[in-house]
Amino acid sequence: MTDALELDALWEDFRRAVNMTSQELAAWLRVRDADETAQPLPGEAGTPTGQHVLAILQKRRTDLTDDDIRVMYRVVDTVAAQPDPENGPGAEDTARRHRLMTIGHDPLRA
Repeated sequence: MTDALELDALWEDFRRAVNMTSQELAAWLRVRDADETAQPLPGEAGTPTGQHVLAILQKRRTDLTDDDIRVMYRVVDTVAAQPDPENGPGAEDTARRHRLMTIGHDPLRA
């Protein structure tokens, strides 16, 4: 289990990394999974990680599980590992942007 100070820091890092609202993320996951013939059910759209991030966004810090904490670390690490858009191909890379948006991070936002 994570101690209180570490959890506070993780919570802040996660909230900075995930810069989309829960509504924006839910809409993106539905759009991302939609095809010409059908749209997925709202609770089934997107990747398992994207769905987990969405669930975390709807929780209070005191309600986090160990599994939530593992996902939060993974999301923070994934976002931190991305190249700085000012120094690389960055924002023009649509596929990269869309992958990050499935975990709630839009690299085009400040």
